[in-house]
Amino acid sequence: MSVRRPLRGVFAVLCAALLVGSGCARFDDAQSQPFTTEPELAPGPTSTPPPPPPLPPTPFPKECPAPGVMQGCLDSTSGLIMLPDSQSALVAERTTGVVKEISVRAEPKVKTTLPVDGSGDGGLMDIAMSPTYQQDRLMYAYVSTPTDNRVIRIADGDIPKPILTGIPKGADGNTGSLIFTSPTTLLVQTGDAGNPADAANPGSLAGKVLRIEQPTTVDQAPTTTALSGLGAGGGMCRDGSDGSLYITDRTPTGDRLQRITKDSKTSTVWTWPDRPGVAGCAALDGTVLVNLVNTKQTVAVRMAPETGAVTGDPEVVRQDQHGHAWALAMSPDGNIWGGTVNKTAGDAQKLDDVVFPLFPQGGGFPRKNEDAT
Repeated sequence: MSVRRPLRGVFAVLCAALLVGSGCARFDDAQSQPFTTEPELAPGPTSTPPPPPPLPPTPFPKECPAPGVMQGCLDSTSGLIMLPDSQSALVAERTTGVVKEISVRAEPKVKTTLPVDGSGDGGLMDIAMSPTYQQDRLMYAYVSTPTDNRVIRIADGDIPKPILTGIPKGADGNTGSLIFTSPTTLLVQTGDAGNPADAANPGSLAGKVLRIEQPTTVDQAPTTTALSGLGAGGGMCRDGSDGSLYITDRTPTGDRLQRITKDSKTSTVWTWPDRPGVAGCAALDGTVLVNLVNTKQTVAVRMAPETGAVTGDPEVVRQDQHGHAWALAMSPDGNIWGGTVNKTAGDAQKLDDVVFPLFPQGGGFPRKNEDAT
């Protein structure tokens, strides 16, 4: 015969079971105890293991242990763009058409690969980043194809599109460069394609500094000429302190450094009759650094601030270190970085080619004679 328990006892048993099984709220008869909805469960073992301790920093470069440089084991370089952190860059490889993102503290990443004809001195000659890159994600490149040299526009996630074609191509004299002088003005330095007569011909795109306003692929304004009569292209750089543009080129009678002032006055700053192989440049406060490829040098050409006259012979600030260098690029922290061309210059070292700091000990741009080391 079953015994009927009082309901109060049944409720007590059910609540006790719920408290043990699910941590339900408890109601204590003691007036001194506050109301709580927190379960009173003993802490148990956790199922998530603690995170492992951080790994020690990985030595860089991991795959290419080239000391004292940003990156080694590159193919022969051309264009170089320093990025805002002063410790990373975009570098172009001339013969492969590859643009790599490199860093002091990370392995290189391929940003894009462009189809180019790398024969002779052609290929991927230079790269430039849109001044509004953070908004439009656009880059520009100066490249050789089997039939011409041209400027192309590269948008993230899209195929490259030509914005200037038909630049003459020759067995040599194809090197050139790009630079933005305003958010909407792209200047293109073209080589003479081995034909000085074309450089003087206003109907030819060879041997010129060409101006492209609003470099787009649709309804682009006509290209205009800022400077004629150039030989094989070296490089262009701009002095932000006074707006002057500097151009290096190689002619049959000598290598040159020329200047176009903010008010469009053109002059020859310096000539090297021995033709040491002028290449890229960097400028600030009336001092222009120029790479001389054949002599493995970087030299400083200094001008008086009042007159713009050269104050003396070019001063050597780099001799032999890292070999033959082409590009020069200024980083936001004031240092200068260079890219070598030892593989194509025929003097490759074990870890070539490299992107290197011109002043490893810091100190920034050498504005005074005593700053050059």
